[in-house]
Amino acid sequence: MADHVRWGILGAAKFAREHMGPAIHAARRGALTALATSSADKAGGFAAFAPGLKVHDSYEALLADPEIDAVYVPLPNHLHVEWAVKALEAGKHVLVEKPLAMTAEDFAPVIAAREASGKLAAEAYMIVHHPQWKKAKALVGSGAIGKLIRVSAAFSYDNRSDGGNIRNRPDTGGGAIPDIGVYIYGATRFVTGEEPQDILSTQIERENGVDVWSHITARFPSFHYTGVVSMRMAPWQEVVFHGEGGVLRLTAPFNAGVYGEASVELQTADLQVTRWRFPGDNHYVHQVEAFNASVLDGAAYPCPLEFSRGTQEMIDMVWAKDAAR
Repeated sequence: MADHVRWGILGAAKFAREHMGPAIHAARRGALTALATSSADKAGGFAAFAPGLKVHDSYEALLADPEIDAVYVPLPNHLHVEWAVKALEAGKHVLVEKPLAMTAEDFAPVIAAREASGKLAAEAYMIVHHPQWKKAKALVGSGAIGKLIRVSAAFSYDNRSDGGNIRNRPDTGGGAIPDIGVYIYGATRFVTGEEPQDILSTQIERENGVDVWSHITARFPSFHYTGVVSMRMAPWQEVVFHGEGGVLRLTAPFNAGVYGEASVELQTADLQVTRWRFPGDNHYVHQVEAFNASVLDGAAYPCPLEFSRGTQEMIDMVWAKDAAR
């Protein structure tokens, strides 16, 4: 490795082809150089934007490639820990799609492998790299909305027609909370810097063994939280931070540029509104560039495994509360 990070991808997932692969290719100080897949057709979709891509026919072969510095893992949820550890043991830096693990306890072997290898390991929690979230964190921290009283978050889409989707299957770690609950829970933790004290209530609907709709309320040290995620509702996403002196709203918080234009809207107590727009920012590219900078320069990575484990701890609290009902 010289002045850039050479990336490989384990598996030709649709999300990797449409979003993370192009982001790795576009990010400064990095290059997408290899893909592991046994499907020539799927490999062709990646080669279209990354000419000269080396294709390995197995994950093991890619991990053994001495010309690969970092690996992106977009495999089904239940395989994340296994292949993150294998990548680290092979001497590769690793970026693993969220959720990295199915329980907070499962982070332990990945953190141990990170420490043993000296390599960077992170969950692909891209939103914290987007300037809209950095702006939101700064505004709340500066007291722009006064004392925070309430956080409300929602994220939904409808995939009921795709029964084979890994999100609709219990054997692949599916469910709305593992898929998108990480966003509404983690974003709240990121902006406020607080951890939940107690899950107050859970309402969860399941189909085929996976959660498809949930409403949870929680108590944080200084505010009340309510969050909804669903795989059976019309597309919607919004996060609101409501304080004594104002309201902060993010209108496309999680799929900026796809769901809508990223913006942060501040309404003060006198009903004056200020809006910050971020039309050209790609959080996937920002994420890869932050990863590259950490690998090449030793820069602190904005979203360490310990932060991601904290979000999973909140999810675990939700499961425990629901099981106790």
